[in-house]
Amino acid sequence: MKKSFNIAVLAGDGIGPEVMQEAIKVLHALEEKSGIAFHFNEALIGAAAIDATGDPLPPATLEACLEADAVLFGAIGDPKYDNAPDLKVRPEQGLLGLRKALGLYANLRPVVCYPALVQASPLREEIVSGTDLLIIRELISGIYFGQPRGRSEDGNTAFDSCVYHRDEIERIAHLAFGYAKGRRGKLTLVDKANVLATSRLWRETVTAMAPSYPEVQFETLFVDNAAMKLIQQPTAFDVVLTGNLFGDILSDEASVITGSLGTLASASVGIETSLFEPVHGSYPQAAGQNRANPMAMVLSAAMLLESLGLTAEAGHIRQAVDAAIQAQVMTEDLMQGKASTTEVGDFIARYISERAMTSNF
Repeated sequence: MKKSFNIAVLAGDGIGPEVMQEAIKVLHALEEKSGIAFHFNEALIGAAAIDATGDPLPPATLEACLEADAVLFGAIGDPKYDNAPDLKVRPEQGLLGLRKALGLYANLRPVVCYPALVQASPLREEIVSGTDLLIIRELISGIYFGQPRGRSEDGNTAFDSCVYHRDEIERIAHLAFGYAKGRRGKLTLVDKANVLATSRLWRETVTAMAPSYPEVQFETLFVDNAAMKLIQQPTAFDVVLTGNLFGDILSDEASVITGSLGTLASASVGIETSLFEPVHGSYPQAAGQNRANPMAMVLSAAMLLESLGLTAEAGHIRQAVDAAIQAQVMTEDLMQGKASTTEVGDFIARYISERAMTSNF
């Protein structure tokens, strides 16, 4: 009897529907050759949801996510909302609301420099070769969610609050130590403990936890030092743990190391369920043109499989993506590739189908 999984599919805006189509194609290829059955439940979010319902996170979408084993998410955002900053209803509210509702407290951003793509990086080959790090960012607290916040009555003063509780830090630190144990055994906490009270709580809490994980080498770095070291010596990092604001900035900085956002997947681990999405955003300039890179979306699907305990199947997807890169079946963002979105997806799905048939993975 096949293992069955319910997947909520939120393609979203811009190139989201196009890259999502290729990820679903790849999952169907796995489904045909394994004892797995996926049930995909499509739902609206972001600008597409506003256009259809007036709500960036309709109740039906939230219900679909709460009932799912995992959520596969495309992209969110539309220029017509970006160019109207005073609008009260915005696409991004859908994702922020979803993070809160699902308790998506930890964002996982792997950054891997593929050997065949080393020359695509803006950094020298000897610096980026061998880069394989994981940034774990706290996602539902800190300055983005802290209260109070606002403006003074005269409009000349603005304020935000950064708030963290010890149990929130312990929750994500346990997750980070666990990932470090399964990787190369090193965890770096990034903070600003010389200035910020919240950072001092982070450092105090995580440092106290470190002896419980003797197999993990634990270190701390101030965020400014970490930002420099990411560019100077990215291979020095294994797992990086940090708060919401610093994680937002550092994960985007690290993404540049690979030379393209098109291969970078991410996961948001939650209390209710987990969500998996590429990091590239909606890229509206390429929407509908069949030229967006689907690899990050496909690799996000691989992370989804891992979360469901399907590690071998996730490995098949990663091997197929690597084979596409080696065969130079790539879109224009990678080494001036010539393939279309669908051609890349077709190659990856076909590779999985053919290798699965011969058991040659």
